[in-house]
Order: sequence, then structure tokens, then C-alpha cells
Amino acid sequence: MTQTSLPELVGCGVVSGDQPKVHTAFLPVYLLLGIAFGIVLTRSEVLSCFRIQEMFRFQSFRMYGIIGSAVVTAAVSLVLIKRTGLKSATGEPIAIPARPLGRGIQYAIGGTIFGLGWAFTGACPGPLFALIGNGVTVMIVAVVSALAGTWAYGWLRPRLPY
Repeated sequence: MTQTSLPELVGCGVVSGDQPKVHTAFLPVYLLLGIAFGIVLTRSEVLSCFRIQEMFRFQSFRMYGIIGSAVVTAAVSLVLIKRTGLKSATGEPIAIPARPLGRGIQYAIGGTIFGLGWAFTGACPGPLFALIGNGVTVMIVAVVSALAGTWAYGWLRPRLPY
């Protein structure tokens, strides 16, 4: 199985060169799972700016139901992972480290930036690739912007006060 490490990216979001290896044999599986997820997003209409507007105008429960079910699914999954000692596809134990909450200012700032990006693009960052796949090519600008923001955060992270 081919493995790739990322030591040259230390300081750009990668904490150290000792990060787990990327098993490239799994990449086609990840691609297929991503395509399936994109189809689910498309069929459930969560990509629709009209559905997003309905949510923010409190005209429909649909998006809140989808988001709520995702939160419940994630919570149950995390509990099961911790209780059963589930391992990753490569056999490594899945560890979810505890994080201190601090004063929360970073969450307020991050949430504001996230919300502004969502408002400006009319789309949540999650389904951007699905939108591009559905022919909304203007979202390429949003993907490039998201990647630039991710890179900027990785570069700034060591210099941030928290």
C-alpha cells in the first residue's frame, strides 16, 4: 500500500511531520463515498438556495431537520466509537482528544466568518463541490476562497493567542 506523509507542510495546518500517513489505496473509495454524498445532498435539496432562504426565514423545518439529524447521528457515532474502541480502515485506534473551550472568543470570530461566507455565497461550505458537480460553476470561486482561508488559518495558527 502506498503511503504519503506531509512533513513539508508543517505550519500550514499540519502540526508536525509525525502526522498519520495517507494510504493512497483508499483514495478511490473516498472518491466514491464523496460522489454518493453529493448525490444525497442533491436529492435532498440542501444545495438549493431557496431551501437555505426558507431556513433563515423560518418558513420551513426541512433544513433544521436535516441539520438536527446530522448532529444526532454524529453524537451517537462518537459515543459508539468511544465505547467500542472502533479502529480506522488502516487498523489504527480512533482517538478523539478533548479540547478546552477557553473563553469562546475564537468560536464567536470563527462562527461570524463562517456565517458571512455562507451569506455571501448563498451556500454552506460543505456541499460546494456538489454544487460545482451540479453545474453551478461560480462556486469554483467559493472553493478557491475557502482553500485560501484554510491556508491562511494554517499559516496564522502558530501566531494566534489560543
